[in-house]
Amino acid sequence: MKNRLEEIRKQRGIKQEELAAILEVSRQTIGSLENGRYNPSIVLAFKIARYFEMTIEEIFIFEEELR
Repeated sequence: MKNRLEEIRKQRGIKQEELAAILEVSRQTIGSLENGRYNPSIVLAFKIARYFEMTIEEIFIFEEELR
């Protein structure tokens, strides 16, 4: 799953450490999310979306596998 987290965070002038503290996760978690190494739990995805006042779909891009 791709996401726009880094782009959105930087547009708003928020550091990874600040976002991590707000969401009660580690800075490493934010870095892993931004680099696509980690997909968030549904709870974390909702927290991120609510913080940025966006929908989950505006931040996270679900790509279905084509068969």
